[in-house]
Amino acid sequence: MSLPALLLIAFGVSADAFAVALTQGLRMRRRVLRNAVVIAGAFAVFQVVMPLIGWSIGTLFAGYITAVDHWVAFVLLVIIGGRMVWEAMTAPVQNDSGAYGLDLRRLVVLSFATSVDALAVGISFAFLDVNIWLAVGLVGVTTLVLSVAAVFIGQRVGARFKKPAELAGGIVLIFIGVQVLLEHLGVW
Repeated sequence: MSLPALLLIAFGVSADAFAVALTQGLRMRRRVLRNAVVIAGAFAVFQVVMPLIGWSIGTLFAGYITAVDHWVAFVLLVIIGGRMVWEAMTAPVQNDSGAYGLDLRRLVVLSFATSVDALAVGISFAFLDVNIWLAVGLVGVTTLVLSVAAVFIGQRVGARFKKPAELAGGIVLIFIGVQVLLEHLGVW
């Protein structure tokens, strides 16, 4: 898989973390830098670990489904991207503007929730020609940078970027899934 494709995937799977970090920024009144680094760090760690787990699971079964591996990658990426697009189009905007206290349990739950898509992407990596360490490194760094930025953006401008971020991330993942399928079929 090419570096530009891996970067697009990194942006795609980071979109959920960006959107959630944005909403966390809405609630910040003080210690924004410290909280932004803690939130982004937690999101990045989960975004690295989950694709590694998915890749490990996928490699266990790769030998059994190599004839249809491109279809598996296509279906997983399109489902994940489609879900992100659906949520961006149908979910109401929530402006959670109460007082903010950084709660470890809440942070772990949010980190896990934003990285479930990365687990499925990791499974698809097992069926593609991907340097897993480069891929998860890009995902982790992208998530870290975007999440720090999102907290500051959220604190400054509000929730108006949440839906566009989720929509863009979903479209990117669908595009990559279609590209994987078309390349495997010899069309692209």
